[in-house]
Amino acid sequence: MREKNQFKKDKLEEKILYALNLYLRTEIKDPRIKFVSFTKVELIPDNSIAKISWDTFDVGTRGDAKAGIESAKGRLRHHLADAIKMRIVPALIFKYDASFEATKHIEDLLQHEYKNLPSKEE
Repeated sequence: MREKNQFKKDKLEEKILYALNLYLRTEIKDPRIKFVSFTKVELIPDNSIAKISWDTFDVGTRGDAKAGIESAKGRLRHHLADAIKMRIVPALIFKYDASFEATKHIEDLLQHEYKNLPSKEE
């Protein structure tokens, strides 16, 4: 039974992620969130809260993007109510997803170490 519930939860998270990204791309015209993308949705067990991770292609505008997302929070939740037929629409909590930056940092470190390896010819 637990696996079935987990499957339903995963599917609902996917639907929410798709609906929010689609609405962001087609309906919201705020220039602060032009390059924002939602990357992950995590629902708490009773589906009353959705933790939504987001990232932006331009790290320099992260503060403006956060403000833009917060100002659009009500419209995003209202759209979810229309797009996904749920009895109770979860409250939305947005958090910045720094995984891309962390991955880039690790790649840079590995590249630096690779360049500093002694060559086989020495």
